[in-house]
Amino acid sequence: MRHIEAQAVTEAVKAAVVKANYELGEDVIQSFEKARIDEESPVGREILERLIENARIARTERIPICQDTGLVVVFADVGQEVVVSNGGFAEAVEQGVRDGYEEGYLRKSVCHPFTRKNTGDNTPVIIHFNLVKGSGIRMWVVPKGGGSENMSRLFMLPPSAGWTGVKEKIVLTVEEAGPNPCPPTIVGVGIGGNFEQSALMAKRSLLRPLGEPNPDDELARMEQEVLEAINRTGVGPQGLGGRITSLAVHILMMPCHIASLPLAVNIQCHASRHLEVTL
Repeated sequence: MRHIEAQAVTEAVKAAVVKANYELGEDVIQSFEKARIDEESPVGREILERLIENARIARTERIPICQDTGLVVVFADVGQEVVVSNGGFAEAVEQGVRDGYEEGYLRKSVCHPFTRKNTGDNTPVIIHFNLVKGSGIRMWVVPKGGGSENMSRLFMLPPSAGWTGVKEKIVLTVEEAGPNPCPPTIVGVGIGGNFEQSALMAKRSLLRPLGEPNPDDELARMEQEVLEAINRTGVGPQGLGGRITSLAVHILMMPCHIASLPLAVNIQCHASRHLEVTL
């Protein structure tokens, strides 16, 4: 059995939340560059150039990419042969977020649902655990903004809706979102499972690096088909018109009940921040 100190978890999460908010991944930057070439609208191209410049400034001057520094979601694959010593794992993650948002001068965005009183330290954190083989801990730290999250949707469709109905709902969700999620977006889709599992799949699908093809040929074809439909809506960068409304569609799918066809659409803004940490 391998022992990992809780303090090591805290330090890793602290560094991850700061870096994720300061440094946009190279996969996202490369997607911006490709979109700038593909975009036909002059306004759209200018917006994409500004996004590239914004990311460069954030990285070099060590300031957040966006004023919305997010509510932190952590996907944690925890090995069966790991013991977290001298503290609990969840508490260690929360302390890492607390320290990172304080030391990184990041906006605390978490509040009571009704009084709107800020919790003051950007906790609690949303943690999704997955028990796996092995003696390591693999985490994806995701500071998720509110604007794009608000535009996400979950549907419990009749099985007769099929792929045609699913595709229509995905495209309609993006179209109705318009400029609100700060396009160009990345669209995470979960198909199947049940009510909550479809939402988890939709969000987890966003962890795949942009430009990395879906390893499942059927899903890869579906992703391309939906992306082309979305980019025909004309929403465009920042909703000001153009070809590039979304940079990518990522789909995860699993079997479901014979009476159901769950579908979740989780929209991610262009500031796609997620960092992988392995201990």
